[in-house]
Amino acid sequence: MIKIAAVVGPTASGKTALSVTLAEKFSGEIVSADSMQIYKGMDIATAKPTEEEKRSIPHHMMDFLSPDVKYSVSDYVKDAKKCVSDIVSRGKLPIVAGGTGLYVDSLLTNTDFGEMPDNSKIRKELQSRLEKEGSSAMLGELMKIDPECAKTLHENNAGRVIRALEVYYLTGVTMTELKRRSHLTPSEYDACIIGINYKDRDVLYSRIDKRVDMMVNEGLIEEAKRYADLCPDTTSAQAIGYKELKPYFDGEITLECALDNLKRATRRYAKRQITWFKKNGNINWIYPDEDKDYINTAENIISEFLKKGGDSV
Repeated sequence: MIKIAAVVGPTASGKTALSVTLAEKFSGEIVSADSMQIYKGMDIATAKPTEEEKRSIPHHMMDFLSPDVKYSVSDYVKDAKKCVSDIVSRGKLPIVAGGTGLYVDSLLTNTDFGEMPDNSKIRKELQSRLEKEGSSAMLGELMKIDPECAKTLHENNAGRVIRALEVYYLTGVTMTELKRRSHLTPSEYDACIIGINYKDRDVLYSRIDKRVDMMVNEGLIEEAKRYADLCPDTTSAQAIGYKELKPYFDGEITLECALDNLKRATRRYAKRQITWFKKNGNINWIYPDEDKDYINTAENIISEFLKKGGDSV
């Protein structure tokens, strides 16, 4: 099996810095697992690492797609696998780093999505119903059809709710059953996953608030305004940092209120990320607020993992 490492966790937890440090230590390259960092121009809002933060470590699956292009998790798995193969062919360690749990899980577990159905007519009908009936009603409908899938979704994640309903109405098969079928082929990867989080949730929330303030100083307002004018109706426009500022641009709320909403939305997103990753019992969790030597702890975990047999590095 091919050895692969991963660094996961909530936003603002320190994934970028840790993954780069591990890449330096173990001759690795980073494969981003962030559903918004794939887009060009969305730099500040998505906390895309700067060249200085990358510290000359190659980063893949980042900053390569126009914001108006539709990109699915199936597309991500296909493209990320190519990156992993390329990295391994050069004797390097692939390190998947990011907070989009669906991307990470789908890649590491070899999820085979096959030819997923796509029907714009049904989707438009569902979108129209969403606008009229609300996301809670749509999630309730999915709960009757596919309760297992519905329980993993929040009503605010309307895109995935609509997609699950669309798949069912096109195929007669639930998303849960499609997911079960997609995992019938074993993964080719032997993965070591490190999760970074904080025992004291207030520490993480404080980091989130400081990051938002830093983003504003770096030009978040200008980036969000420019993006809102260029790509107002795309999936990428739902990135946290853009949609919270739109009411301010429209003159509906003050900038202070918009930034408070942004911090609140980011904290909620972090909570959802933690909930997602906590379901994975294979993650090795480290807590910087309790373990002052957490970097060394992470390095020891990877070092022990690499001593085992495998096909890469």
